[in-house]
Amino acid sequence: MPYQFIKVERDGPVTVITLNRPEVMNALHSPMHFELHEAFDAFAADPDQWAAIVTGAGERAFSAGNDLKNTAAGGDMSTPPSGFAGLTSRFDLNKPLIAAVNGVAMGGGFEIALACDVIVAAETAVFALPEPRVGLAALAGGLHRLPRQIGLKAAMGMILTGRRVPAAEGAALGFVNEVVAPADLMAAARRWATLICECSPMSIRASKEAVLRGLDEPSLEAAIKGQGRYPAVAALFRSEDLKEGPRAFAEKRAPVWKGR
Repeated sequence: MPYQFIKVERDGPVTVITLNRPEVMNALHSPMHFELHEAFDAFAADPDQWAAIVTGAGERAFSAGNDLKNTAAGGDMSTPPSGFAGLTSRFDLNKPLIAAVNGVAMGGGFEIALACDVIVAAETAVFALPEPRVGLAALAGGLHRLPRQIGLKAAMGMILTGRRVPAAEGAALGFVNEVVAPADLMAAARRWATLICECSPMSIRASKEAVLRGLDEPSLEAAIKGQGRYPAVAALFRSEDLKEGPRAFAEKRAPVWKGR
């Protein structure tokens, strides 16, 4: 379907979703949240789409987060049940997401990136949760995802100051997977997507689900014992891919994954 505030492209098994309001640094307002909700719903439901890349239009920003000018003018602030950008409260998506951060990722923009599984950043990218500086708080997952991903003290150092962190420091802290030249950003993100898609999509979904749900288990023992009940893990063991992988290995050929 046509969208006004985002772009959605498909390249083989990879969906590329572009935040497309460069005139406001890809800041999000209510209509954009709902468009993203629909786009991620479509990605999740499409059996032929195995991974997605999320990026921002233009060279300045991945996303500046919430459109504060729209909010100050009394604009609609509603979001879908799936949360900010149709993503931050979407806890059942077991397909992998790659954030290709091409510039500023502030507030909700950083929260979108944190909700992805891999972050590839241009050297010019900058990350922050500056909400306290404008009387707000990063309640779209940033206050919870960041400590889980980089540890409490490092996260509190960012959260309590609202300070800006460049891409290189983000990599040192551990929330950025790779830093590249701006001109190489999308090629790097597609390289990550290609590597992911070389694996069985059933295995990838089971792995992502086991990791994320396992973090909420009370102990390592509970996580290991409980992973068999996770839907994507159960689906893996019923899949054609489970047979194809060992067969291809024995026949010394590349596997032909079905994703089912």
